[in-house]
Amino acid sequence: MKRFFIGLAVILWLGVPVHHIAANEFDTIVSMQGKDSATYYIQGNINGYGSVEFMVDTGSGYLTINEDTLAVLKQEKRIRYVKDLRGILADGREMIVPVYSVSAIRLGENCWLRDIEAAVFPGRTRHILGLSALQRAAPFIFSVDPPQLVLSHCDSAPDNILSKTSDFSTAK
Repeated sequence: MKRFFIGLAVILWLGVPVHHIAANEFDTIVSMQGKDSATYYIQGNINGYGSVEFMVDTGSGYLTINEDTLAVLKQEKRIRYVKDLRGILADGREMIVPVYSVSAIRLGENCWLRDIEAAVFPGRTRHILGLSALQRAAPFIFSVDPPQLVLSHCDSAPDNILSKTSDFSTAK
């Protein structure tokens, strides 16, 4: 035990960086709504599309949008192609999906994240908030009691926000 403390003192004395997470890093709280099968959703916005409901999925590597959302974002010039991705779905099927960079998304009322990679799924599938977005707001806390996301490192609103107020439940 004494060797541990001596080693720690030497590391600190040499100036080796040690990462500390300060309480003030967790400055944004986003309420989640629990739904069936222990899934949680948050309200958000995709710049150039409008209001959306994101299913929070820390097991998903990417933010996902659907083809309908992609079409609107292309029309508004708020998205750019990045690459194709070969992915494995939860049911084990393999799928190749395009990945685009979305100009900006908002989580909750005031957490903006810019240039987020999003995988595009066919049809009108739900929007998923995966790690490509959550890692930008890291460190983060996913809490089920109370149901909320506590985020860090949010951006301010982009200057070029479109005031489009699309409702995710209506056809595009």
